[in-house]
Amino acid sequence: MAKATKKQALGRGLSALLKDPNNDITSVSDKNAAALVGSIIALEIDSIAVNPFQPRSNFNEDSLEELAGSIRELGVIQPITVRKIDFNQFQLVSGERRFRASKLVGLKTIPAYIRIANDQESLEMALVENIQRQDLDPIEIALSYQRLLDEIQLTQEKMSERVGKKRSTVTNYLRLLKLDPIIQTGMRDGFISMGHGRALVNIDQSKDQIKLYELILKNKLSVRETEVAVKKQQSGGSPMPVKTTANQTVYKKDTAAFHSKLKVKVSVAASAKGPGKISLHFNNDQEYQELKKILLGE
Repeated sequence: MAKATKKQALGRGLSALLKDPNNDITSVSDKNAAALVGSIIALEIDSIAVNPFQPRSNFNEDSLEELAGSIRELGVIQPITVRKIDFNQFQLVSGERRFRASKLVGLKTIPAYIRIANDQESLEMALVENIQRQDLDPIEIALSYQRLLDEIQLTQEKMSERVGKKRSTVTNYLRLLKLDPIIQTGMRDGFISMGHGRALVNIDQSKDQIKLYELILKNKLSVRETEVAVKKQQSGGSPMPVKTTANQTVYKKDTAAFHSKLKVKVSVAASAKGPGKISLHFNNDQEYQELKKILLGE
């Protein structure tokens, strides 16, 4: 079984330096700070505290077990990032899943990048770095954006530059926070997509949002069908969409072909379950006789 010995051997000299009370590094201007900051160092897991600024709140247990299995076999491939908060004491900035999985495996040390930052810088680093992750749900991303606005005092324009996203993208995520908490939870749990949420947010009243949300779940509405339902509700109509089946599309096309062939008005109607009828319309006896010849081959 492969071990993480190579990774854990990284920064062995710096690890010893960190434990020297006569050479404690507390700022970037201290002696040896340049060698320490940004280096990969094997840190004792017990010396690392979880980041209270962590924007992520959901950690799937099955996913953690899978990651733990990978770490057990291959070690921690990507180092975590920490900041130094006291003598031989550190706090997570990013990599909490790797940190938690490593503790599950029973590792004593973990490879880490070390940063020296104050609380505000730590929060900003944690938020920005976590926003880049692919496995955050839309609400977690929206909450991270909101915290950057509220706690770091960034404007939306500055924030879009910092996270490398278009301002319109940032705005679309922030608007999701106007949804009722029940709908936000549904999005976090994967019952609806961000596209559904972007449609629902156009409804002002929370109770109306919930009503349509329940309709989406009951009828398994697509994002497009949800957008149509929202427009109907806004115009005062029933939000219940009329589903168009593939057969109905064919019926509409064939109606034109019938008319071209029979030279009379033709209508096709079918129920959702399948049964239907074809109606032929004539204006006078002459049209009727011509239609009869075509149909009966007379």
